[in-house]
Amino acid sequence: MLVAGHRWARCCRTMLNTVQLASRTSIVGGRILVPGSTVAESYRGKKDDSKLFTPIPIRPSPDDINVGAELTGVLDKAEMLKVILKFSNRKEIKFLCLENGIDSNLQQQAFISFRKYCLETDALPADLHVVLSDILQGAGHVDDIFPYFLRHVKQIFPHLECMDDLKKISDLRQPANWYPNARGMNRKVIFHSGPTNSGKTYHAMERFLTAKSGVYCGPLKLLASEVYNKSNQRGTPCDLVTGEERKFANAEGKPSAHVACTVEMTSINTPYEVAVIDEIQLLKDVGRGWAWTRAFLGLMAEEIHVCGEPGTADLLQKLCETTHESLEVRNYKRLTPLHIEDQALQTLDNVMPGDCIVCFSKNDIYAVSREIEARGKEVAVIYGGLPPGTKLAQAAKFNDPNNSCKVLVATDAIGMGLNLSIRRVIFYSMIKPTMNQKGEKEMDTISVSAALQIAGRAGRYGMKWEEGYVTTFKAEDLPTLKGILAQTPDRLSQAGLHPTADMIELYAYHLPNATLSNLMEIFVSLSTVDDSLYFMCNTEDFKFLAETIQHVPLPLRARYIFCCAPINRNMPFVCSMFLKYARRYSRNEPVTFDWLCNQCGWPFQLPRTIIDLVHLEAVFDVLDLYLWLSYRFPDLFPDEKLVRDIQRELDDIIQQGVFQITKLLKNSETAVSTNTPDEDSFVMRQKKSKYYREAGAGAGGTRGRLTERLLAQGLLTPAMLQELKQEWDLQAKRTGKGGADDDDDDPFEGGKKSSSGRRKMNRGKGK
Repeated sequence: MLVAGHRWARCCRTMLNTVQLASRTSIVGGRILVPGSTVAESYRGKKDDSKLFTPIPIRPSPDDINVGAELTGVLDKAEMLKVILKFSNRKEIKFLCLENGIDSNLQQQAFISFRKYCLETDALPADLHVVLSDILQGAGHVDDIFPYFLRHVKQIFPHLECMDDLKKISDLRQPANWYPNARGMNRKVIFHSGPTNSGKTYHAMERFLTAKSGVYCGPLKLLASEVYNKSNQRGTPCDLVTGEERKFANAEGKPSAHVACTVEMTSINTPYEVAVIDEIQLLKDVGRGWAWTRAFLGLMAEEIHVCGEPGTADLLQKLCETTHESLEVRNYKRLTPLHIEDQALQTLDNVMPGDCIVCFSKNDIYAVSREIEARGKEVAVIYGGLPPGTKLAQAAKFNDPNNSCKVLVATDAIGMGLNLSIRRVIFYSMIKPTMNQKGEKEMDTISVSAALQIAGRAGRYGMKWEEGYVTTFKAEDLPTLKGILAQTPDRLSQAGLHPTADMIELYAYHLPNATLSNLMEIFVSLSTVDDSLYFMCNTEDFKFLAETIQHVPLPLRARYIFCCAPINRNMPFVCSMFLKYARRYSRNEPVTFDWLCNQCGWPFQLPRTIIDLVHLEAVFDVLDLYLWLSYRFPDLFPDEKLVRDIQRELDDIIQQGVFQITKLLKNSETAVSTNTPDEDSFVMRQKKSKYYREAGAGAGGTRGRLTERLLAQGLLTPAMLQELKQEWDLQAKRTGKGGADDDDDDPFEGGKKSSSGRRKMNRGKGK
C-alpha cells in the first residue's frame, strides 16, 4: 500500500514538472491558464455551482491504530502545519485542483478541511503519515501530498466523483421524451384562441361532453367543480379530482369515463378520446407553469383542445414541433363590446349598480368596502384567500337581481373561475405585486395580459349586462389603462419545467448527505434547459418548506411530497401546522380529528374583527392541507370526512363574517381578537357544542351527520350525551337561556335557529 502511494505521488510530481516546463503559465482572474489547455478554457465558462456544495466532515474512528507512527514515529504538528500551508499556496497545486474539477470555491474549503483533518486526527492513514514524515525529514517534496489531498477532497465532496451523472439527470432539454405513451399516439392538437368572453372554452367543452371519454384540466378548483356539475347536469357522468377532493358521479364509486381536475392532478397514464387544457397561457407562470407543460406534452388523448390567449400560438407551434404533431388554430372574437370610458371614477360617490372595483391588496379591499357601505350601499367582496363556498356565495349575492347588493369589490381573483354580472370594471390602482422567477416580490404596472383578463369580465355574454365598460379610480391612471388595453399581450416564448420526484431521488442517491433543499438548489444550478422553449419554474416555496421540516426525520419520497403541498408561506399559522403534521407523520402518529380540533380551536366562533376573519381563513387553509395530505397518506390522515364536514361549517362562518365585513372593520379599531381560546375554554365549548348538536334530538328531532359519525367512531357515547344534557340544563337554569355562549347561533347548521325552533327546544327542556 505504501509503495503504491509513493508511485502515485511521483506521478503527480511528474505532471507538475511537465506543466512547469511546457510553457510559461499566466494567471487570469485567479485561474492558471496554460496555452492550449482546454480544461482551463472550459472551466472559465462554467456556472458558479460549487458554492452550493458543503463539505462533509470526516470523523476518524477513535479505535484506529496509528500504523504510521509505529513505522516512522510521531509527527511534529507545528512543522507539519508549515508543510501543509506551503502545499496549499503553490500555484501548481491549484492548477492540478482545477484539472480535477476543484474550483476556487471548493479549494478554499478543501484546504481548510485537509489542514484541520491532519492536525486534529491522532491516527492519520499510514500512507499519508509516511509521506508527511518523508517531507519533514527532507526526503520528499510538498507536491507529494497532492494524491492524498485529492482523496480527502473526494471524501468531503462526493459530487466530484459523479458530476457527469448529476448533469445527465438534470438534462431537461427534451422534456417531450419524458412521455413515451403520449409520443406513441397520433394526437390531434387544436388551439382555441381568443380573448375573454369569446366562447373559446365553450366550443372545446362541447367536444368534451360529446366524446366517449375525456379529461378537463383547469387552473382552479372552482372551474373544475363547475365542469363537474355541468357535465353531470347535461347527462355526461363526470368525476371530480382536485388536490383535496375526489367525487364520483357513480354512487358506487366507480370511475367515470370523464374527469374534471385541476391541472396538477392530471393523469398522464390514462387514455382519453378528448382532453381540454384551459388557460394554456399559464405555461408562462413562474410557479405553476410546469403543470401546463406536463399536461400539454404528456396527456394520452386522441384530441388535445387547448384554450387561451392568442399570444400563446407561436410557443404551442414550437412545442408541437418537438412532439412531431401539427397544430390547428381556431380564432374567436369577443362576443360583446367593451368600452373604455373617458372619465375616471375619482370618488366612490360615483359608484353605480353593476360596478366592480378591482384592488390588488387586502387593505384596499377593506378600505373601499367600508367607504362604499358608509354611503349606504351593500357590497360583495371576493379575494383569493376566501374559501370557494364563500366566493360563490358572494358572487351569487352580487348576481342576484333581487338582492340589494349591486356593487362588487374584488382582487384579480375574479379574472377566472367565476361567472359575474359586471357592467363596469374600475381599476382602483394600476400597480400590482408580482413574483419573479427568483421568488422575489416586485411592484410593477399590471401586465397587458392581466389587464385584458380582468377588464374582459365586464359585459359577459348571456348575462344582464351585454356591453362592458372599464375605467380607473384615479384620473392619472386612465391614460395608463388606455395604453395597456390598446396593446396585445406579449407572445409567450417559454414554458415552465420542474424536477420530478424521481430526478431528486437519483440526486439523493449520488449525494446522500445533502438536504432536500440543497438537492433542489444543486439540481436547478446544474440543470440544462433549452432556453428557446423552456425555463425552470421557481422553487423557492419548495425549498422553504424543505428547510422548515429539514430536522424532521422523514423518508425522501415523503419529504418531497410534503414539500409539494400548496401552502402560502406568508401565513405563519399554516406553516406551523405544516410542521406539526410532518412531526406526527415522522412519529407514525395519526393526525386525528380530535387532535386537529384542539389545534384549530373547533368549534369555531363567528369572527368579531378582521383579525379573527384572517385567522379563520388560515384555519381553512390548514384544513385544506389536511385533506391534501389525506389523499397521499390516508393511513396517518384518517379523518378526511370529519374534517371536510367542519371545513364546510367553517366556510359558512367565514361567509357570515364577510357579509358583515364593515362591522368587523369597526370592531377592529376598538376590540381585541377573541378567536384564539385556551385549552380549558376549548374543552368546555367543545362539550357544549357537542351537546348543542344533539339538542334537536332531545326535542324529538334528528341527529346531525357529524354527530352520527362521532358516535359511530366512538368519539361520543350515549352516556356522554346524557351527562352533557344535564350540564346544559344546569347552565340554562343559571343563565335563563339555552346556551350562554352560543345564543341563537347553531354552529353546526351555519345559521340562526328560528324562534319556533327555540320554543320547541325550551318546551323539550321543561321550560
